Amino acid sequence: MKRYNGKSIYKGIAIGKIKILKKVCYDTSLHTVEDSAAEIERYNKARDIAVQQLQDIFKKAIDEVGEEAAAIFDVQSMLIGDDDFTDSVYSFINDEKANAEYAVFQSGETISQIFSQMDDEYMKARSADIKDVAQRIIKVLCDGDENGGISADEKQILCADDLTPAETVALDKSKVLAFVTKYGSSQSHTAILARTMNIPALTGVILDSEWDGKLAVVDGFTGELIIEPDAEVLSEKEKRQKEAMAKLELLQQLKGKESVTKSGRKINVYANIGSVEDAYPAIENDAEGIGLFRSEFLYLGRHTYPTEEEQFVAYKNVARKMNGKKVIIRTLDIGADKQADYFNLEKEENPAMGFRAIRICLDRPDLFKTQLRAIYRASAFGNIAIMYPMIISVDEVRRIKKISADVCYSLNKENIPYGNVEQGIMIETPAAVMMSEELAQEVDFFSIGTNDLTQYTLAIDRQNSKLESFYDAHHPAILKEIQMTIENGHKHGCWVGICGELGADLELTEKFVKMGIDELSVSPSRILALRDKIRSIE
Repeated sequence: MKRYNGKSIYKGIAIGKIKILKKVCYDTSLHTVEDSAAEIERYNKARDIAVQQLQDIFKKAIDEVGEEAAAIFDVQSMLIGDDDFTDSVYSFINDEKANAEYAVFQSGETISQIFSQMDDEYMKARSADIKDVAQRIIKVLCDGDENGGISADEKQILCADDLTPAETVALDKSKVLAFVTKYGSSQSHTAILARTMNIPALTGVILDSEWDGKLAVVDGFTGELIIEPDAEVLSEKEKRQKEAMAKLELLQQLKGKESVTKSGRKINVYANIGSVEDAYPAIENDAEGIGLFRSEFLYLGRHTYPTEEEQFVAYKNVARKMNGKKVIIRTLDIGADKQADYFNLEKEENPAMGFRAIRICLDRPDLFKTQLRAIYRASAFGNIAIMYPMIISVDEVRRIKKISADVCYSLNKENIPYGNVEQGIMIETPAAVMMSEELAQEVDFFSIGTNDLTQYTLAIDRQNSKLESFYDAHHPAILKEIQMTIENGHKHGCWVGICGELGADLELTEKFVKMGIDELSVSPSRILALRDKIRSIE
């Protein structure tokens, strides 16, 4: 028995025999051609055939994985027709008297390298698409045949250095247990398709041709590939597989159903996410929207502020992925336990109650406006709302609204479109609770951040392990604050949700429903259990 680690693309467990997929290598070496015009014509014909192939795959993919995921092949069609790609191919053929195969390969490598060096992870992953379209044209040039797909006589775990999106769609899913690749990323189109198809998958695994035909386990929960597992490990994985399948069955039963009580009361069950990638498990678990997009994670793990364009791309991608469902973006909540050196924040004795979140934004309006511009621009591509953290006063909200109006004014002057964006605040300080009736008259919604609200109300640092015995998330004071917030919000037409840990506490779900809560936003993995609980309430 041998174990190999990779990166999980889709969580799940598959047990079966391995099939190593080997790809045909085509000759892309340089050959001098006498008639450049004829070679360009040869390239043009191959390009047109490749575009037609992608259009045919697009039609198949719509049925297989849905229109959103199928859009991959529209993107690849556009890449084939991109002027930079075409100009590069023509240049190799005309200037170097090169054959089309060489010109296409070199153009693909050059442009792919440009994409791979971009900072944005999503754009970086597009470098693989350039190579895919180049390889498709080369295949047409060499033999004119379309890949007939990958088939097998029995269900197998498919292993390959890489799988293109087209190859992934071509898979006969009735015979595929999982796939394992050496290359690729969690942002690649292949990864997106794998998640859409519900195929357990790993990437970043160094493959060995000797695995072919051997029994293996793909564990998407641990990111592990186990070759020839012993009886004990096999038994353990089979048990975990049954549990995972039971959860998937629950998903299928609840998917598309509303989170409504037996009496017909609708509670929106949304997901908390921290990145574009986190939208996938939210979709997989049938979230009815995104109740908290923690935008500060775009600011962490880097050395400079994210640009407006970088943020715009991230917000737009999530909005598109959620396909019209509400996406609530919380403006950056840097400070306290989330630090970034380039913000140059002074060391504080009590950072949880210090210079953080909205206080930084109001103190640095240019930084704030950059994020707001990105959010508003992204709102043209979906149903986006904005939520402001750490509010303690009406004056803060009015200052925020003034800055927001300035941003909208500038976008109007530049003829940049944006949507109808709801404005909301987090209720996570006792001051906000006490002022909730006045605050409700200024905004469209409240989202109660129970994590901070609990520590501020109880005067207990939730990071201090010595205080665990004193920390009581169910403290009557917390529940009274939640009740007061809901009542004051509703009094002035403000809907109220919870996005803290208590939102997923099934012991309190019925109490929250009776209080009148409108929305609960939890981690994606908790959505189904919460929906099940809501549907059991009278």
